[in-house]
Amino acid sequence: MQDFWPSSGFTRLQRNPRGWLLPTDDYLRLFLARPELALVAESCANEQALHAALQAAPSRPVSEAELQAVQDGDARESYGLFLRFRDGLLDAGTLEAYYLGLFRAGSIAIPPLFVDLLAQAITRNLLDDATDAYEVRAAEMLFRPQRISTENGQVLAGDRDRLDMLNEHGGLGDFGRFLAEAKAPMRSIDMQVLGDSNASAYWQDGERHSYLLDLTHEINNDLSHGLVFTMTRARSGLKALARVLEKWVKHFLGVAVAIRPLQKVDDEAWRWHVGLDIESTALLNDLYEGREVDAERMSRLVSLFRLDFDDPQEMRADVAGKPVYLGLMMNADRVLRLKPQNLLVNLPLRAAV
Repeated sequence: MQDFWPSSGFTRLQRNPRGWLLPTDDYLRLFLARPELALVAESCANEQALHAALQAAPSRPVSEAELQAVQDGDARESYGLFLRFRDGLLDAGTLEAYYLGLFRAGSIAIPPLFVDLLAQAITRNLLDDATDAYEVRAAEMLFRPQRISTENGQVLAGDRDRLDMLNEHGGLGDFGRFLAEAKAPMRSIDMQVLGDSNASAYWQDGERHSYLLDLTHEINNDLSHGLVFTMTRARSGLKALARVLEKWVKHFLGVAVAIRPLQKVDDEAWRWHVGLDIESTALLNDLYEGREVDAERMSRLVSLFRLDFDDPQEMRADVAGKPVYLGLMMNADRVLRLKPQNLLVNLPLRAAV
């Protein structure tokens, strides 16, 4: 068993009998150590006192007077957001229940950062026994935006924040910024494409997010069911992502599904689809309604997928036995922001889980 993503706080959490994660004081302390809440030299005495009290007892009640006594407006807002997140999490009882509740409520009252941190911890939980570096790298897409490169027929996903840092100052932090401003030469840092030859090294990468994931399709036409499927390489990123999404659905909804990468949909009986991001949601809606889509927009579609329920009786009666088509798409800036919550609230389930 490999240990990965230490920042997820997984080792500070506990599981209930269902396998869902129970929040603990140790887990909440991770948030107090984040830059948004960590003390700085300018922190006032009231902020220092509040921070110390929460460090000692992260679940303690905090009065409005205590919060308003923090002098810095940004710090006060950060503490308020943390307390809203903390209270909602403790009320829900598990990370999964809170995560589901956020999206079923229809409005998100916490910053996207908290949503991503929840998704990271939950994904770390469902992959705890993972031994496949491809799956774990693909799973990073559930909570970290990716930049997509499509050159020479190859589709590569790289961690957006990591690539932007390298592009800005060579991955050398403040020293790299200094060199860039001085127009001094900087060392070259290559991002490696994850492959069989370096997969074992992924586990030692820590959380530098320095591996690119190959999302290239390998087309093999299969017209036996009127569809063109892509049979991707045995170690492809698309297949790895599909396995992760299957586990995600099973973990939350208790429903077994099979997901396969797909090059195109050619199905006159197309009945249901789910976009895995904002861009693909809009694109699939337009395609389903028969609206014209320009070539540039279509070129940003990274992949389609076909999702099938193992047991059609778990689906809504009007679509039972029909496939669900999924989409994955980058935006005009070539950034892909996967929203795994879409699979939890938009599948055609027979009844709420």
